Amino acid sequence: MNYDEPHEYDEPDDYRPMDDISSEERTWAMFCHLSMFSGHFIPFGNILGPLIIWLVKRDEMPLVDDQGKEALNFQISIMLYLIISILLIFVIIGIVLVLAVAIFNIVVTIMAAIKANEGYEYRYPLCIRFIS
Repeated sequence: MNYDEPHEYDEPDDYRPMDDISSEERTWAMFCHLSMFSGHFIPFGNILGPLIIWLVKRDEMPLVDDQGKEALNFQISIMLYLIISILLIFVIIGIVLVLAVAIFNIVVTIMAAIKANEGYEYRYPLCIRFIS
């Protein structure tokens, strides 16, 4: 294998070249994910942040429409996982699960924000698709 020669890579079906997506659209898509952190200051802000951005920008920016739904679905899923983990505190394993879910949420959200800012339509792992 010669590394100097150009290679052809398969692009995901949902990939659009960054030239087709404006910088403003990529920035708003990134904010859909990062607005989750408002939940640290505002009750239910982790759901309200992506919801507000998605509702305001979904008609004019296709990437924001897609990533807003994805961020919203993921935050609702995380809320369900946290509720289950809190209930499992009575069985002791819930303490570890609450910490694991919180760390997972932060790490994956940052990864999603970076990919959205690059113009990719990111898909969260372990996400239940409530809104399609």
